[in-house]
Amino acid sequence: MLRSMFIAMSRNKALRRFSESSSLGRKLSSRFVAGMTIEAALDAAARVNSEGIQATLDSLGESVTDPAQAQHSADIYHQLIDAIEARGLKANVSVKLSQVGMEIDPALAETIVAGMVEHAAKAWTFVRIDMEGSEYTEATIAMTERLHAQWPGSVGTVLQAYLRRTTADARRLVGQGIRIRLCKGAYKEPAEIAFPEKKDVDQNYSELMLLLATSGVFCGMATHDEVIVGRMRRFVEETKLDKSKFEFQMLYGVRRDLQRELAKDGYGVRVYIPFGPEWYPYFMRRLAERPANVVFLAKNFFKN
Repeated sequence: MLRSMFIAMSRNKALRRFSESSSLGRKLSSRFVAGMTIEAALDAAARVNSEGIQATLDSLGESVTDPAQAQHSADIYHQLIDAIEARGLKANVSVKLSQVGMEIDPALAETIVAGMVEHAAKAWTFVRIDMEGSEYTEATIAMTERLHAQWPGSVGTVLQAYLRRTTADARRLVGQGIRIRLCKGAYKEPAEIAFPEKKDVDQNYSELMLLLATSGVFCGMATHDEVIVGRMRRFVEETKLDKSKFEFQMLYGVRRDLQRELAKDGYGVRVYIPFGPEWYPYFMRRLAERPANVVFLAKNFFKN
């Protein structure tokens, strides 16, 4: 019930306007959002790099319906790519298609993302096309395939373990050498296309994780679930799998202790660092994904 409530709140425009303009909202979001500016995100990336952890930078925004705003979103990413190269950061970028005009014109979104991927290829970094609701799944995968064909190794995407189609999608993408970020999924989907029970999502995630880790394609396992992380670590120990064949990915501000522990133990770790004034939908989905974060925020509100 809490999950459905937070997802519904993430789409409430009045709550979004109030939250993004209030100092209380910004204070609450600061645990999961690095700041409002590019510089704040770059500084956060430098901090995690200093701990042996890599970064993915995400300029928050989605559901853009104006071509000029879509291009403005792209301009921020081009600035990020230049800054990552100039500062020598161990980082890449992640972008949502709805942020760059997918709802206006899919061809516009693809042109914009193609420009970003070409730029990233020249700067020796990488663009992750983020995954949104199921209405975007096939279009996102197909666009990633087309861009990968032009700039191999410079673009990848995200798959969500709660979707029933994901095993087939994972085999399809790694068969082409396309890098995947595997997550559980944070959108509300009907039972016909998504597993409704957490235990089934966890089981599917675990099976997909091992498939990707042994695929020969470098993939990211995005989870804070200690049980699942433990399964991966045991698998590595039992099979002697090279730790460099995959990485763990976690969210900014979540399980910092586990991030540091994994990095210390020689695992690749990447932290997803979101930033920007349009933080509200992202923040609410983090609460929907793990309602225990509400308690976490309450306990830590007056800290740091």
